[in-house]
Amino acid sequence: QVQLAESGGGLVQAGGSLRLSCAASGRTSNTMGWFRQEPGKEREFLASITWSGGTTSYADSVKGRFTISRDNAKNTAYLQMTSLKPEDTAVYYCAIRVGGSYKCWGQGTQVTVSS
Repeated sequence: QVQLAESGGGLVQAGGSLRLSCAASGRTSNTMGWFRQEPGKEREFLASITWSGGTTSYADSVKGRFTISRDNAKNTAYLQMTSLKPEDTAVYYCAIRVGGSYKCWGQGTQVTVSS
């Protein structure tokens, strides 16, 4: 199966920016998505992108602030985050959509936004 690895998280001040990367072990034509989760809470959908990059989707909570993209030659998806808020603090995950479900979750990368 395809393995995914997230990176790029860190500690930033409110209003700052971060760029997350999701590297796949091999090429995939699947739709890819970004999610986040706080301890004890349900995983939250953030954004998705089709193989061609022609269709993207965003949750209302991040629309206008986050941008999803992908570089198929590098087998990598990205999440550019701007205007970060303390409520954006969470572990961020990427996954691929297989059938009707997202699968092949990575280990996640921590994003912490200070007030």
